Amino acid sequence: MRLHGATALVTGAGRDLGRHFAEQLLRRGAAKVYATARRPELVDVPGAEVLALDVTDPASVAAAAAAAADVDLLVNNAGVSLGVNLVDGDLDTIRLTLDTHVYGTLAVIRAFAPVLAGNGGGAILNVLSVLSFQSLVGNNAYAVAKSAQWSLTNGVRLELAGQGTLVTGLVFGPTATRTMKEYAAEALGGAVLPDGVLNDPVDVVRAALDGVEAGKIEILADRYGAAAKASLAGDPRPFTLETASAT
Repeated sequence: MRLHGATALVTGAGRDLGRHFAEQLLRRGAAKVYATARRPELVDVPGAEVLALDVTDPASVAAAAAAAADVDLLVNNAGVSLGVNLVDGDLDTIRLTLDTHVYGTLAVIRAFAPVLAGNGGGAILNVLSVLSFQSLVGNNAYAVAKSAQWSLTNGVRLELAGQGTLVTGLVFGPTATRTMKEYAAEALGGAVLPDGVLNDPVDVVRAALDGVEAGKIEILADRYGAAAKASLAGDPRPFTLETASAT
């Protein structure tokens, strides 16, 4: 997948990694970048074409696919992290987490798969997480959703291989986005994480786009992702910010 001259669509581009994806794609010479968000008025990416897209709304997904029929790179970045557990957490919040990461990602892929096929195959990048492989007390609904999204990524890869679409997953750990900083501050009671614990989001996005161009089917963007993937060979273990600090 060559990014120079590509036409990309990024979901969840209103903040954090999504904004970085849109910006870096433009810097790499993408011919067009659709920067989408549930609230498009919050998207501020100079040079991008802004579209409304709520991945949990079928009509919104269909409208985006119709408006962006020239896409050959789809970046599924939209997500929510609502800090809810499974046993005593609010079921509606758990459902929203799954609807966004699993059914929302699938809906966007189903809508854009014919678009990608018509444009030569292209690529899909699903933004996963270290919690695709490990659990986290306090945010286990998110871990379940990301684990399912990883499996979804692997399944879709097989199904779209015949049309020449590269499907890859991005796995990475704690990153200095606004969302992560807010969560870390709450989880640690206001304590500040040591320098070097949180990734620079610019580095994560760079590794992701490099991986797409190299044709990788899974991108372990940092030491957390690599360690979590390796941990699958042993007994299940949780992911904690304290463990991350010591890695």
